[in-house]
Amino acid sequence: MSDSAFHYVDGVLHAEGVSAASLAEQFGTPLYVYSRDALTQAYRAYADACAGRNATVHVAVKANSNLAVLNVFARMGAGFDIVSSGELARVIAAGGRAEHTVFSGVGKSAAEMREGLEAGVKCFNVESIPELHALNEVAKSLGKKAPVSLRVNPDVDAKTHPYISTGLKSNKFGVAFSDARATYAQAQAMDHLDVVGIDCHIGSQITEISPYLDALDKLLELVGQIEADGMRIRHIDVGGGLGITYDDETPPAIGDFVTTLLDHIGKRGHGAREVYFEPGRSLVGNAGVLLTRVEYLKPGEEKNFAIVDAAMNDLARPAMYEAFHRIVPVVKRDAAAQTYDVVGPVCESGDWLGRDRELALVPGDLLAICSAGAYGFVMSSNYNTRPRAAEIMVDGERARLVREREEVKQLFAGESILPD
Repeated sequence: MSDSAFHYVDGVLHAEGVSAASLAEQFGTPLYVYSRDALTQAYRAYADACAGRNATVHVAVKANSNLAVLNVFARMGAGFDIVSSGELARVIAAGGRAEHTVFSGVGKSAAEMREGLEAGVKCFNVESIPELHALNEVAKSLGKKAPVSLRVNPDVDAKTHPYISTGLKSNKFGVAFSDARATYAQAQAMDHLDVVGIDCHIGSQITEISPYLDALDKLLELVGQIEADGMRIRHIDVGGGLGITYDDETPPAIGDFVTTLLDHIGKRGHGAREVYFEPGRSLVGNAGVLLTRVEYLKPGEEKNFAIVDAAMNDLARPAMYEAFHRIVPVVKRDAAAQTYDVVGPVCESGDWLGRDRELALVPGDLLAICSAGAYGFVMSSNYNTRPRAAEIMVDGERARLVREREEVKQLFAGESILPD
């Protein structure tokens, strides 16, 4: 949670200049609330560190794909990083430009490749030899040459959760480092591919710079070998993955992170190449909270439960990763706290949002689940036929509905029963 964007005024949590209690009253709960100022400040930290350097910022759409969120970044001149043609459609609808968009992803279909080529995306990050062949054939059918970089797996431990570690040789992502040089040679031999760069992404929620530097050293060594084989590598894509503070993590400041990587690349003699950054979580994670209301307080023999109206379908990270999110009261109570597990109404024991939290509560109280701007709504589902939450963007003292709450009838509008 961004302390500047989300703060208490007279004991009431505010999003910028708006009371979170008033938002819950007006728009209902569960409710995702984003701060435009927090989004802006995070992006500017990247952009300012890249200013005057041969570096560009491509926002990872998968972290938060709400059109209003993407539009905030598009207005500031951001590029984008996508992993599906659906995300490409979102970028364009939000005011982004295909020619500033990098198409990543391990399993692009031929149809998605076609859509990317027809739109004119900046580059395809390719992850296997079969994908190279497929892209070459699609480009041939369109009479085009597809700009490509290879995502190389450097076998570097990002020291993060195994589900979001992507740079080890046991992960599904990228071309094995030992195969990369030969794979580049194959790409160069294909008539409808234009080899333009090299890509690396080692994981997510990384709170140290050293894994990035280790991966870069391997990548830059490989660049020299590739160019010795007659290819020109114009850009180096360092991916994203910079972590945020959920609890007591101490990730480097965005500006320090960007400057350290750019300086490292320059010292190794590669400063003339364009560098792509693909941040996601570090842009949007602490720019959002999830508001939820306490339905029941249920004491137990071993645990006390605060049962709220948000659930694992609204915020999957705790159930999926055992992820920690701070949970704070919207209105502070001057009362003794008790220890609660904060859980939802979904019919799963894995439906929990926080364990062993010290909270002073009565039924009807509002809670804010912090740092929910990344991988929150985008990973939500309709499990138990639960409509997905509404989303709000706060801008100063104004709050705008940027996604309507779903209604139950929408969830089965496309279904049909069997005829008699």
